[in-house]
Amino acid sequence: MTLRREAFLVHVTERGQYGTPEEAERAARVVLALLGAHLVGDVRAQLAARLPEAFALILLNPLQSAEPLPPERFVRATAAWIEGATEQTAAWDVSAVLSTVADAVGEDLLGQILLQLPAGYELLFGRPQPT
Repeated sequence: MTLRREAFLVHVTERGQYGTPEEAERAARVVLALLGAHLVGDVRAQLAARLPEAFALILLNPLQSAEPLPPERFVRATAAWIEGATEQTAAWDVSAVLSTVADAVGEDLLGQILLQLPAGYELLFGRPQPT
């Protein structure tokens, strides 16, 4: 089921404790653009189908990445794209967006997404794996 834009932003706003929906939208746009650079094929298309249209388009037209970024570099890249962000605030942004994505897609698709990403992303999606 596709989340409506407003519902998606409400979740991101709450999780990120943003003061405005615009701050949540800025974080969502950057994080989804970076995530889209890491996903391919059916997995990216299935994820896009479950996101609000504006965010699906961002995911399907990603920023370019020469190589898959490990989680720490993904957070640094997010910080570089958000004006005034630090690595700490970017980690918060990434977590707010990706945990919302994880809830929207369900465990099966999330598992497929994580298979396309370097190790450690499960933490960014709010799904730590037991050791």
